[in-house]
Order: sequence, then structure tokens, then C-alpha cells
Amino acid sequence: MSQLPLVAVLSGAGISTDSGIPDYRGPQGLWRRDPEAQKLVEYEAYVSDPEIRRRSWQMRRANRTLHAEPNAAHRAIADLERSGVPVRVITQNVDGLHQLAGLPERKVLELHGTARSVVCVGCGARSSMAEALARVEAGEPDPECLVCGGILKSATVMFGERLDPEVLGEALAVAKACDLFLAVGTSLQVQPAASLVGLAAEHGARLIIVNAEETPYDALAAEVVREPIGTALPALLARVAGA
Repeated sequence: MSQLPLVAVLSGAGISTDSGIPDYRGPQGLWRRDPEAQKLVEYEAYVSDPEIRRRSWQMRRANRTLHAEPNAAHRAIADLERSGVPVRVITQNVDGLHQLAGLPERKVLELHGTARSVVCVGCGARSSMAEALARVEAGEPDPECLVCGGILKSATVMFGERLDPEVLGEALAVAKACDLFLAVGTSLQVQPAASLVGLAAEHGARLIIVNAEETPYDALAAEVVREPIGTALPALLARVAGA
């Protein structure tokens, strides 16, 4: 009995736009529309400036991430996994929508952490973002850690922070081992995530890029898809399942 091919999916912000979560670097991306917003997710500024933290908590209150639902693209990946095809998702997103769509936690590598939790920069205690936002709603402009009184931040990797080396190590291993590597909704401009594409290609994986804009890795791809992700990805994965 032949072994089924391993499918790796690197997902970026573009996969979640149909769920109402804006991307960052696209033509209508958050950083282009509001360059000042980037300061609210810079680690040094966040831990040193209470005003930045207060503004960051208000930004999180307005953020629709916790209210978003998986879309057709997220569900198509989960359906592929449920069909018996070995799937691993490496995501640059922090929205948790792959898991909400039905992918097991252990099959999703969150390179940039998760916006669904908060962590104390002092003692490392973690709790839910929903609980922290409830405290903000109740009148705490900059809620402290309930364990040690330290600074709370989103459990995402802020600018100026390193990626979790264990998560990155697992992602590198998946890129080397996979037979098919799909880069979906990512500009492939942020390292080290983008380098996973080249690594997979070097190790013999077939590369497919699904993204509205050109990427630096298009020349390596066996196939480049420019159609909307919500329709293109389900059709593409149906092909993969059939093959």
C-alpha cells in the first residue's frame, strides 16, 4: 500500500479576508491604510509606554478577529484532512480559523502566535483574550496580569520579538518532508515564513501559489493561481483529493 503524499499549506492574511479580517500588506492592507497602527504591535514600545498599551487594547476591542468565522477556504483544508490526506498547516495568521474549521490543533503551526490568548510578559501566565477584553469593557484601560501584576499582551509575536524556535523548527521539518506545498494568501515577503517555500522546493515538493498579487517565489511554482481564494482553493483541493 503506497503512502499518501504529505500536503503542507502555508497560509497568510489573504485566506482570512473572506471572513472579514483585513490583510496587512495588500493594496487595501492595514499597514498601508494606517501606518501608525504598526506602532501598536511593536514590543519595545508596548512594554515601555502605557499609552501605547491603552491604545492597543482599544484596537483589540475594535478588532473583528474573535468574531470571525471560517470561510470556504479554511473549510476546504479541513475537509481535505478529514478525507484521510495527511495535511499540515503552517500559518502566519493569528486568528485561529483553521482550528475553528475543524483542523486538529496539533496539525496547525501558528508561526506568529494567536490573538485568542493573552500572556504576561513577566511570569508567562496565559489566559483568554475574551476574558482580558471583558476587563477592558468593564473599565480597565490596561489590564494587569492577575497572577503577578505584570504587563499583559496578546499571545502573538509582536514586531521585535523572536518566533518560537520550537514552532519554527517544526515548520522547517514539514517544509522539507512534504510532497505538495501550497502557499495561500501570502505575499511571501516576511521571513522566515517565506523561506519555507524555497526550502520545500529544494527538497522536491511541488509548489503551488494561490495569491492575488505576484510574489518573489512565483518562478519556483509549478502552478500560480490568481483567482479569489474562496473559490479557487476548494476547487484546487478537490483536485488534490481526487488525485
